[in-house]
Amino acid sequence: MRVLVVSDTHGDERSFARAIESQQDAKIVFFLGDGIRDAKNLSERHPDREFYIVRGNCDFGLWALYPETGIKTVENRKVFYTHGHRYHVKSGINIIISAARARGADILLFGHTHQPFCEYRDGLYVFNPGSLGRGGSYGYIDITAAGIVSQILEMKR
Repeated sequence: MRVLVVSDTHGDERSFARAIESQQDAKIVFFLGDGIRDAKNLSERHPDREFYIVRGNCDFGLWALYPETGIKTVENRKVFYTHGHRYHVKSGINIIISAARARGADILLFGHTHQPFCEYRDGLYVFNPGSLGRGGSYGYIDITAAGIVSQILEMKR
């Protein structure tokens, strides 16, 4: 199963829509905050997709409607997803990795840093798609019985 991972659109709903259209096989979309209005609008326009949305530190107005963290099981893999600001990810990822491990996660998704990051650490897939705002980057993860493959993609202008 392919899942689309997007973060930090900061009002660039157009790039977010292009990312969704470019990944037709992704029926699950994780939005990791800072652009919650974009995610809400697109989730309403794409009822054929499951959206899992958390709020970021720049999400105002609608923020009370969305949690700061979430857990979702996809293809028997537990995904812990959050924006990352509460875990001080701009200073390092050890705290957020500990939080993911404490929840028994197989996959950790976070944003906030605007820097794409993809790494496997002792049984934990750690993934940050970067910032999609202003045509930046996003990513996807393929979760199958054979394993997990992740990819960061640059938005073509």
